[in-house]
Parts: sequence; structure tokens; C-alpha cells
Amino acid sequence: MNKAVHIVVLFSSAIASTIAIGGYSDRLTQAIQLRDGTVYFAQPPRLTYTATTYNDVYVWGATYYFTVSLPDNAGEPLQKITINQHEGVDDIRFELKKSYAFEGTRSHEKQKLQLTDISRDKKTISLTFNPPVSPGKIITIALKPVQNPTVSGVYLFGVTAFPAGEKSHGQFLGYGRLQFYSHGFDS
Repeated sequence: MNKAVHIVVLFSSAIASTIAIGGYSDRLTQAIQLRDGTVYFAQPPRLTYTATTYNDVYVWGATYYFTVSLPDNAGEPLQKITINQHEGVDDIRFELKKSYAFEGTRSHEKQKLQLTDISRDKKTISLTFNPPVSPGKIITIALKPVQNPTVSGVYLFGVTAFPAGEKSHGQFLGYGRLQFYSHGFDS
């Protein structure tokens, strides 16, 4: 076989392999389900933004925003998010009936998302979406505290996402960090 034909055969094989791998990777974006029925995200969501409208202690009427990006290749829709106050002197209480979730970001609020359940257990707030949020969306949770903490400092909130399914594995997305300042209020 001459050298030119050999190169063409190798090049054709490389193209065929690339196409086959490309077709295979589409199937990799499906959710991962273990034999016991536990469902995992193929590609987990990301916590992309956390902020508050007011960062002074004692303030009423603030909103805490947690923005989550669900990638196109997540493999499963997002069913539930939990937000757990992990650090901070005060135990922040929330007005759950005034808290909500929507598509988009704080500066580009879109359609409000339906929640079948929003509840609190100790320091953890759970929000269940109905219907579950489709892959490829950016969503924001807007939590309404009764009042900002009375003690200044850093407050960390752990965010965990759960795919749809009866037995789903939560994926920890990281900590949302809020800093509150006293400006002489608590000295």
C-alpha cells in the first residue's frame, strides 16, 4: 500500500471514530441510576451567584438570592433544592410563604416556578419544584428572612440539588456566602 492511500485510510478511521464517540457521548448525558434505584445527575448543577438586597444587621425586608445553573447535559430535571445555614452566629428565620423561585437571575427575573413544598427543618429549607426544572435552565431562589441577623459577620449557606425520582441522590453545589455589617449597631 502506498503512503498516500495509507494516510487516507488512517484519516478515514479517525473521522469514523470521532463520529462514533460523538454519538456515544450523547448517550452519556442520560441520568445515572444505580441498581437500587438511586438517581444521580450525569452533570450536576452549579451554584453561580448568592447575594442579599440589604447587608446591614437588623434590617427587615431583605431578600437572599441563590442562583443555580442546570446544564444541558444534566441528564435529569431538578426536583428539589435544599439550603442549609452552615455558619453564622444567629439562626436566621425565614418567611417561607413569601419566599419563591423563578427562571433567570436576580437582574433578569423571568417566569415564576411552581413549588409544591417549601419547608424548614432546623436550619435547612427545602424547595420542591412541580414540575421539575428542565436541564439547560438557570433558576434563582429568593428567600425572605424575617429579619437580617443581629450579629455581623459571614453567614454560609450550603446548597444541595436533587434530581427527579423517588430515590434521588443530592449533589452538594457549594456554599453561598453572605456578609452582614453592623455599622455601629451591635457595638
